[in-house]
Amino acid sequence: MNSVLPPSTGRRQVSWGTPLTYALALAIAAVSIAPVVYVVIGGFRTTPQIVADPAGLPDPFVWDNYARVLTQSNFWQQAFNSAVIALGTTLAVVVLGMAAAFVLARYTFRGREGLYTFFTLGLLFPAGAAILPLYLMLRDLNLINSYYAVILPQVAFSLPLTIVILRPFLSAIPRELEDAAAIDGASRLGFLWRIAMPLSRPALVTVGVLAFVASWNSFLLPLLVLSDVGLHTLPLGVQNFSSQYTTDTAGVLAFTSLAMLPALLFFTLAEKQIVGGLQGAVKG
Repeated sequence: MNSVLPPSTGRRQVSWGTPLTYALALAIAAVSIAPVVYVVIGGFRTTPQIVADPAGLPDPFVWDNYARVLTQSNFWQQAFNSAVIALGTTLAVVVLGMAAAFVLARYTFRGREGLYTFFTLGLLFPAGAAILPLYLMLRDLNLINSYYAVILPQVAFSLPLTIVILRPFLSAIPRELEDAAAIDGASRLGFLWRIAMPLSRPALVTVGVLAFVASWNSFLLPLLVLSDVGLHTLPLGVQNFSSQYTTDTAGVLAFTSLAMLPALLFFTLAEKQIVGGLQGAVKG
């Protein structure tokens, strides 16, 4: 029997979309990572080496800059302040955002979509525009020079994005699963705690990491509401250190590296969860 061969398709088509996408991604990654690498490596050099060859490598590696920063009591106090504010902000954002998103996703009531639109409009509101009225309100509430003066506004500005990410995950949970849980005796709160939260883990990790990193790197708000040096966070510590040691470029780079290291590690370890959370939000 003669086999019939499929007609030749001619020259194989080459798709340039994927290589171009990878090239752009690598270029963007290089632009983003290069400053971080430069700061970290610069901390292992001396200031004369940086002045003589700004783009050079450590020769030899100098550990004194990092050791000098780590032995300063101010650094550890600022790290503690940053940790308290960032963890407090993250916890409040996850709890309040989950509660609000659950109501907007699983409850039906008049004005629900309007309320959700109100939250989404918060994404368009620049935080810098609210700094002055926010400072006056915090002053009237006697919250200046306290952790609450930083945590509460950061929670408010983080909630819109948190709700936008969490709502699609909660909406995608089948109603049949909720009905089955109700038949087994689970309340709405029990369904949220035992079923909805575990299924929304990628989204919860995403909003938690985003809130933590944003809080850790926050500079303008702590600068305005924390005049007490004992309450300064690490971003403010970088500014204070660079102002005090203006000629010690290597020391400033070492301090900056250590200040951004926790947020960088936290973001890197949760990278896969963040991607999954954002993909789920887009699909929803």
